[in-house]
Amino acid sequence: MKKMPFYRVVVADERAPRDGRFIEEIGYYDPMTEPEATVKIDADKAKQWIKNGAQPTDTVRTLLKKSGIIEG
Repeated sequence: MKKMPFYRVVVADERAPRDGRFIEEIGYYDPMTEPEATVKIDADKAKQWIKNGAQPTDTVRTLLKKSGIIEG
């Protein structure tokens, strides 16, 4: 179906193109589910990557805070 947003949360090298190769998929975000959006992120993997120096984008940081994975 077209026009149905669905986003994967991935770990990628900063030098890789935005829609290019990524290292690992750690979750997804589906804003179309009712009554509220579905956010499913592997907390252990996310914490491990952040501990190893990964920098989440602003959008992913917001999703991690809503999921309770990081504090804000």
